[in-house]
Amino acid sequence: MQPVKRLEIFANYVELGKILEALEKAGVVGHSVIKDVAGKGTRGKVANDLAMTMLDNVYIIAFFPPDKLTLVESNIRQTLNKFGGVCFISDAMEIETTRCVG
Repeated sequence: MQPVKRLEIFANYVELGKILEALEKAGVVGHSVIKDVAGKGTRGKVANDLAMTMLDNVYIIAFFPPDKLTLVESNIRQTLNKFGGVCFISDAMEIETTRCVG
């Protein structure tokens, strides 16, 4: 096993491209996106009661090496401050395997 950082972002679908670009510039090479996210947090309720995809919320999850933390945090903070969204970064462990999905 090896240590990694887990990044989770909740944001508006419209900003997805800008967020993914910021992650790529910081050296985060992979991510997953889950569309049509709804819920409630400390900043209020995030509902999915509109039929327009462009107003949907997305959940972005990515993992990256701990040594990239400062750059990732800086890039994502700038992007989210400008366009909105919330981000969480936590410690995780990657189980190394010999077979990949895809």
